[in-house]
Amino acid sequence: MTARILVVDDIPANVKLLEARLMAEYFDVLTASNGRDALDICDRTQVDVILLDIMMPEMDGFEVCERLKSNPRTAHIPVVMVTALDQPSDRVRGLKAGADDFLTKPVNDLQLISRVKSLVRLKTLSDELRIRHDTTRQAGMDDILRLQDGRLEEQAHVLLVDSRAASQERIIKSLKPIAEVFAMSDPQAAVFEAAENTFDLIIVNCNLEDYDPLRLCSQIRSLERTRFIPILLITEQGDEQMIIRALDLGVNDYVVRPLDPNELMARSLTQVRRKRYNDRLRNSVRQTIELAVTDGLTGLHNRRYLDTQLRTLFARAKVRGRPLTICITDIDRFKLVNDGYGHDAGDEVLKEFAGRIRATVRGADLACRFGGEEFVLVMPDTPAEVAATVAERLRGMIEARPFQLRTGETPLMLTASMGIATIGPGIETPEQLLKQADRALYEAKNSGRNRVVAAAA
Repeated sequence: MTARILVVDDIPANVKLLEARLMAEYFDVLTASNGRDALDICDRTQVDVILLDIMMPEMDGFEVCERLKSNPRTAHIPVVMVTALDQPSDRVRGLKAGADDFLTKPVNDLQLISRVKSLVRLKTLSDELRIRHDTTRQAGMDDILRLQDGRLEEQAHVLLVDSRAASQERIIKSLKPIAEVFAMSDPQAAVFEAAENTFDLIIVNCNLEDYDPLRLCSQIRSLERTRFIPILLITEQGDEQMIIRALDLGVNDYVVRPLDPNELMARSLTQVRRKRYNDRLRNSVRQTIELAVTDGLTGLHNRRYLDTQLRTLFARAKVRGRPLTICITDIDRFKLVNDGYGHDAGDEVLKEFAGRIRATVRGADLACRFGGEEFVLVMPDTPAEVAATVAERLRGMIEARPFQLRTGETPLMLTASMGIATIGPGIETPEQLLKQADRALYEAKNSGRNRVVAAAA
């Protein structure tokens, strides 16, 4: 794992010590001796993690952290505050400034490297999601994602796996200001609980009786439903091998006993904030993809999605020697609706028409808006005669029930024409299949409308 780490400290000996430790792990290290230089480096250069001393002249680490977190260009960079002061008030102040983690001087090598690696992993995930989210911003859909300002908008939901009731009580009390904690003593039951419900953090105490805590962490990481839930491990003092193996398994962070309530809360809050930030990025990306392949008016898939999926389905049908049928349907005399009742009424008709298509198609069929008042049904593993039955059912549904307009106008009686084409001799591309179906639709229009016509084999 490689990354660029910025070390900020006004004492050269401290900088050299951290630089040597990080370079031994093959990190690329940048250094700054004051806050202003640190801000300038972050503004000009990609930085993955910042190790920031608190006690510096002119501008202390708290102010530097606040400035970094208030700048949209640098707010996503994890900041680890490094201090000789181990007071709860410092941790609380650092947390309010937006710090992601804390290290106390003299810095323990294992803590330094493990925490940096954990934050690099989170930064890498965030960077990937941020790159994808750029598409959202370029498309003018910034409102989909509003980045958090470091505070929790609502209480976190934490699952605690701990075999001892007294320990559970202490942890629940420590996290009460920020989280609702659901405690369990049975590790296997906890896995099911995590998979069935929504949690922002899972805390695993290594005091589990007759169960390997690392196996529990591995199970949580291997399940699709729990893969992205951060894990915080509580370990014994000096159990470095346990910590190393846990971090290799994907555990996000750890605390050692005896527990400092402020440290436990700070580390839990860091993991929850990071998870919610990445969840919102991931949801933004998912919504962007959906918007890119969905017709905004009808909710059906759009032409772009049809083009992609039809190529895949066509190639699969050819390889397997299976039938693939397309039906193109068009609302008869739709122009009269727009001209006589207005485009708002036309939109209502299109939405209702799409709803009737949804009610008709089978689970494996693909329904798309082709453009205007034209729609396409792609029916895999469906011969022409079966597709004609599906199309006839849709045609009858369109004809039988009037289209009710919200404007209170008289309900409209409409019909639809349909053209069907199936893979056969001479059809070697999806475009040829679409053209055949379009010709059949043209024939249905010319021969009186309100009918289903299948293209000649």
